[in-house]
Amino acid sequence: MQTENGFEIEDLVRTYGNDVLRTAYMYVKDLHIAEDIFQDVFIKVNNHLHTFQGNSSIKTWILRITINTCKDYIKSAYHRKMVPMEEFLEDSIVSESDFDAVEREETIHTVKEAVMSLPEHYRSVILCVYYDELSMEETAKALDLPVGTVKSRLARAKEKLKELMEGRI
Repeated sequence: MQTENGFEIEDLVRTYGNDVLRTAYMYVKDLHIAEDIFQDVFIKVNNHLHTFQGNSSIKTWILRITINTCKDYIKSAYHRKMVPMEEFLEDSIVSESDFDAVEREETIHTVKEAVMSLPEHYRSVILCVYYDELSMEETAKALDLPVGTVKSRLARAKEKLKELMEGRI
């Protein structure tokens, strides 16, 4: 069913679903919770699609809803009371041919940990620019900030990441 804006919710889910899920996961660090947030986001998108005015791209609008939904979740009393379950993975024997893949995974994990340890205002900018591949202008709209603020936060976030990563990779 096409809305008055010309968008079909199924097309939006197909086109932007991975971006929404990835963004949610980077905020909450739990796949099951990220999937719940994914559903909440597209319910909100469906319910409020008629309010989309086109002042930004539809992707920016959807990611803004995602970021706000994640922030609401993080602030919620439920989240503060919930204790995450630790997953215990059995050690496996790694062959030499798998060494590069394991090393890449460890590097990716180290970078993600560093990004997630940043203060929220720096982390949000990094996630929008590098994980969601938004431009500075789209990031500014998604985070409701001036472009100059986005640029300065990105520069400071990169400096902090550089400090955090020195000697780790």
